[in-house]
Amino acid sequence: MKIFGLLVLHKPSPSKAVVQKGSYELSTFGYFQRSGVQEYMRFTAQVLVERTHPGERKSVKEKEYLCHVYVRSDNLGAVLIADAEYPSRVAFTLLNKALEAFCADHPKQPLPAGEPQTYTTLDEMVAKYQNPREADAMTKVQAELDETKVILYDTIESVLERGEKLDDLVAKSEQLSYSSKTFYKEAKKTNSCCTIL
Repeated sequence: MKIFGLLVLHKPSPSKAVVQKGSYELSTFGYFQRSGVQEYMRFTAQVLVERTHPGERKSVKEKEYLCHVYVRSDNLGAVLIADAEYPSRVAFTLLNKALEAFCADHPKQPLPAGEPQTYTTLDEMVAKYQNPREADAMTKVQAELDETKVILYDTIESVLERGEKLDDLVAKSEQLSYSSKTFYKEAKKTNSCCTIL
């Protein structure tokens, strides 16, 4: 699970979206590919926000990537580009938090053209949410529950194996009990014929 980009955009009109701030994690791409990948992410984010109605959330699959988009009713939108394994619920939680942080830090929107697009808050969020189990409490609890299920399943399996072994012992003891009764009767018969007078 990996996040590649988180962008905040403003949608001044239904057919136009402008990137306000962005954070990118491009270390898995080659050095000379990074600027092209970043441009492609910006373009994809703009298209997704332009085609998403206010108040709507979408997830769009593009090859092995999943783009999550959310546009609020105030025409402020966010896009998260991650791999296909990244949980959607965590992605939309991150988008909400990114938009809230952006609004708190930049109450006047849209930002003036030419302002740097780097935003340390987004960088910190991308770093924190790279591992959704650590960043999101529900995902962490779900992972712990899954681990507990595996342990419980293993425990039940071992109990069943012990049960089978106990059943074998009970069967053997019943067999032994029957054998010992037979031995006693035979011994009594044998001893009765040789009685000394």
